[in-house]
Amino acid sequence: MFGLLSIAFAASESMAVDIYVAADAEAAGNGSRGKPFQNLVEARDRIRTARKAGQLDEGVAITVHVAPGTYPVTDSFELKAEDSGTAAAPITYRAQQPGTATISGGITIPASSFVPVTDAAINDRIDTSVRDKIRVADLSQLLPEKVASWKKSFRGAPAGPWLYVDAQPMTLARWPNADAENEGWADFSKAIDSGLAEPDSDDPERRKARPGSFEFNDPRPARWDLDQGVWLLGYWTHDWSDEVIQIGGYDPQNQVIQLAAPHHYGIMAGTWGGSKRRFFAFNVLEELDTPGEWYLDRTARRLYYYPIEAAQPQSIVLATLNKRLVRVEKAEHIKLEGLRFEYGVAGGIELKDTHQIEINGCTIANMSRDGLSISGTENVVRSCELYNLGTSGISLRGGDRKSLTPAKNLVVNTHIHHYGKFQRSYAPGISAHGCGQIVRNNLIHDAPHNAILYGGNEHRFERNEIYRVVMETGDSGAFYTGRDWTSQGNILRHNYIHDLGGGDDKHVNTMGVYLDDCDSGDTIEGNLFVRAGRAIMIGGGRDNHVLNNLVIDCPIGLHLDARGTSWKQWNNPKYSGWNLQAKAEAMNYQSPPWSQRYPNLAKIMDDSPKQPLHNVIQRNVFVDCAKQVCSFNKNVDSVLDKLDIANNLAVNSSGQAEGIATTDGIQGFTNVAGTAEKPIAIEVPDASAESVSLPADPRLTDPLPGFEAIPLDKIGLYQDDYRHNLPTRNEL
Repeated sequence: MFGLLSIAFAASESMAVDIYVAADAEAAGNGSRGKPFQNLVEARDRIRTARKAGQLDEGVAITVHVAPGTYPVTDSFELKAEDSGTAAAPITYRAQQPGTATISGGITIPASSFVPVTDAAINDRIDTSVRDKIRVADLSQLLPEKVASWKKSFRGAPAGPWLYVDAQPMTLARWPNADAENEGWADFSKAIDSGLAEPDSDDPERRKARPGSFEFNDPRPARWDLDQGVWLLGYWTHDWSDEVIQIGGYDPQNQVIQLAAPHHYGIMAGTWGGSKRRFFAFNVLEELDTPGEWYLDRTARRLYYYPIEAAQPQSIVLATLNKRLVRVEKAEHIKLEGLRFEYGVAGGIELKDTHQIEINGCTIANMSRDGLSISGTENVVRSCELYNLGTSGISLRGGDRKSLTPAKNLVVNTHIHHYGKFQRSYAPGISAHGCGQIVRNNLIHDAPHNAILYGGNEHRFERNEIYRVVMETGDSGAFYTGRDWTSQGNILRHNYIHDLGGGDDKHVNTMGVYLDDCDSGDTIEGNLFVRAGRAIMIGGGRDNHVLNNLVIDCPIGLHLDARGTSWKQWNNPKYSGWNLQAKAEAMNYQSPPWSQRYPNLAKIMDDSPKQPLHNVIQRNVFVDCAKQVCSFNKNVDSVLDKLDIANNLAVNSSGQAEGIATTDGIQGFTNVAGTAEKPIAIEVPDASAESVSLPADPRLTDPLPGFEAIPLDKIGLYQDDYRHNLPTRNEL
């Protein structure tokens, strides 16, 4: 105790204590600069001991300085209520040099461990063209005797471990390869058995769900050793629902793949099931044929790897920790600053029921599951980097919906990219639920599905830049929420959403903002949409305000339907999630504060609840929409006169006779056209632009004098004490 007591006494006047940690420290350190602790656990435990002994007051601020190096962990680093600081005296765990201290859930494999394959039985399974390139490492001394096996079906990350070379995830041997034609997918068009339960069948076995099967007109599966296990990641019916299912059997004569487990929606069933379905096979030794691919024999504990290049890599790490790297529960006033958290089979950091925990300037990367899970109040994620994640980036929960008390959790100035590696749908960059989360000035890109997924009340999504998301899925959006009247009071303002995945161009099923299945009460204001599919979609909801948005080069500008008037699912609890009225009653929606905050919701059942009433669409500008400026179905046409639609522009910038949609006959819209000689110049702004507003062109300003400039210079990442440099476009 002498070292810490000396520090505490010396710092008593300044009310601050400094403790030091170094990865190369000798054992029995005391936390001083000269004799640092070896890891964070030692520092935490010494603080606990000193406090319990009355030698360190809770009013003393403590900074744990973490020297550069790698700190392997075999269990979660846990902080609890007893580890809390105070608002005036927080506990801070800070990297001495930001980004150089790594908390790692992996084990390092020496490059010398990889040797040529000499096992004839293994070589017989590997393609002759690459046999001399494959290397194998015996991991029997590094891994436990029993390596977890995979389930027959799952969504999300498979059981670990997982391989990373030079801090990048390697690819489990797969077919087709990711760079193959058809974007790396195999497809099929005929289901033999959907696997869905048939309640009226005479056969008891068919009255329940069962593994499905399908015809696959390619002999490739005949090469695979199915006894060793081959799994298929597929979109089996819906382009918004992926699942991994093991192959149960293969009939080479009839070219039929039998799956080993049922799929919830069946094979080629349901709304989207009639079109081609797609999958790829992985964890297949026979397909180890591309640099960067690997395969683990879980029984023999041998890892087969096709090196990316001849030069030895700087690091080969196998992520093995099956717990979160950090867990903070019921604690407050703790800061993590400048640290790296990497190589986890489970997620990165969990904050559970915490208050005013700050994660500043940290990196969370190379996780098989999510980066950050947060519940509580006034927690902050500031200027962090999250990438190479198997599922989602950050999830936010907290606040009280019934009393509409905001959580005020904040994610700001944070860069989230290349996530959803394993779970390809509904694993967003950021999810927000509960009440009063704040998501501001973030950059989110490169993912198969949503950027931001939300539900609940009074969230604010402001000044975020989002691009290259929804790259693999359909009927989905960069922002997504749905199937809830009570998800009210959310504001999406001054976001820049651009260059989304194409989706199915037959009906444009990629959206910029997607208010699905009667979601109501949101405000979409001052956003810039560029090449964002169906920019704004309101799926039958009410009380949504669409104001002052600029939409450029999107096939469809705005969609509004009245599905409540025609869909049998509407407000029907027999259909998953469609009990709209019951959800409202659970919130006491006809009593304060709900009835005061959302008066239209309070009287909804007496106000034509099936109709999309009280939507406000004003001061929006739609430029060069190729298919439709407004997609209104016939049921919407009958209520248009009840909606507040006014002062919107549909712009044909160069006056093209074909290929640009107009809004003839739609109330509240004015068509404006330029000419080839004198076009209306509303161009996509470059990164240096301070704002985007309508040019001083009377063809625009006369019909719409009140359009407010969108502050581009305030959107996205910015420099601060934790983010000294901004990524360039080439780096993105």
